[in-house]
Amino acid sequence: MKFQKMYVRFAGFAAAWMLVMGLLTACGGGAQGGAQAGGNSAEPAKEQPESKVATASGKVVVYTAGPAGLADNILAGFEAKTGLKVEQFQGTTGKVLARLEAEKSNPVADVVVLASWPSGMSMKNDGWTQSYPDAENADKLQESWVDKDRHLFGYSASALGITYNTDLVKTTPKDWADFSKPEWKGTVNIPDPSLSGSALDFISGYLNEQGEGGWTLFEALKANGIAMAGANQEALDPVVTGAKSAVMAGVDYMAYSAKAKGEPVDIVYPESGTVMNPRPAMILKDSPNVENARLFIDYLLSDEAQGLVANAYLLPGRVDIQAKDRAQVADIKLLKYDWNWMMEQGEDITNKFLGIFK
Repeated sequence: MKFQKMYVRFAGFAAAWMLVMGLLTACGGGAQGGAQAGGNSAEPAKEQPESKVATASGKVVVYTAGPAGLADNILAGFEAKTGLKVEQFQGTTGKVLARLEAEKSNPVADVVVLASWPSGMSMKNDGWTQSYPDAENADKLQESWVDKDRHLFGYSASALGITYNTDLVKTTPKDWADFSKPEWKGTVNIPDPSLSGSALDFISGYLNEQGEGGWTLFEALKANGIAMAGANQEALDPVVTGAKSAVMAGVDYMAYSAKAKGEPVDIVYPESGTVMNPRPAMILKDSPNVENARLFIDYLLSDEAQGLVANAYLLPGRVDIQAKDRAQVADIKLLKYDWNWMMEQGEDITNKFLGIFK
């Protein structure tokens, strides 16, 4: 199954260990409780339509790839609006998929939010998700950020760019291939595609456009000392501290957030184009609390939650809500790629990439 392949691809032994420990401590109690949000007030609760009355459990279980601050703010806003309790597990896309795989015989989660559109497509294709045709505001999403069967709702998105340290870099890189030049030798990170779904989406999107010849770039990067450095945050942190000059194929919202905090970083989108990745929210087919899960999807697409998305430097999924203090969707040049091809080729691409960089 494609989903099982994704689990193997992303998880690895570290994630499997995390699962065993987490499940032992949970003892059937579901996901970890979410943290309290700070600095965001929710609107007064509104009466729900009769067709969307919350179920008696009084809760919804959400597994999310974050970002953590945004996830916590969404949790707080949803709880304030509906009176429902959110039990939330946060992790990378790989950790979320690993946990789902471990729990497949005894489903716990109602809603899953990933940072990789192809991973969401694989879940749908393998029968893990269900349709929600009446999702509120789904018709306002970017056209390609919701599937025709309404299983996947791209409530937000990020793009992959080049984040660099402004104290160290005086000549801004213009394209991906710049990092194969001698002046960048040993100074650049790239996230590990087995840990970062968004990094894999960039690599597979680049290869989808370039064909097999695209591998020459990654071979040249390895020869020039570019390092594969964990998931997105782990790849970015050395750039913030000045231990590295740049990270390529890092998620842009992290760069904007760090810059807003006064860190010496900035971001550029390569001239040849990049990948923009909608972050899919989905209701699981075996959701124990389906009606509550639908209310959660409705909230993700609401004015309030889309505003929280914009405040987190992500691209809002809805076309009528603008991003804040960052490049807009129309400002970012994209590579030519096909999500279905990327989904089908992801495992092989990951294995070949790891073979080059490990």
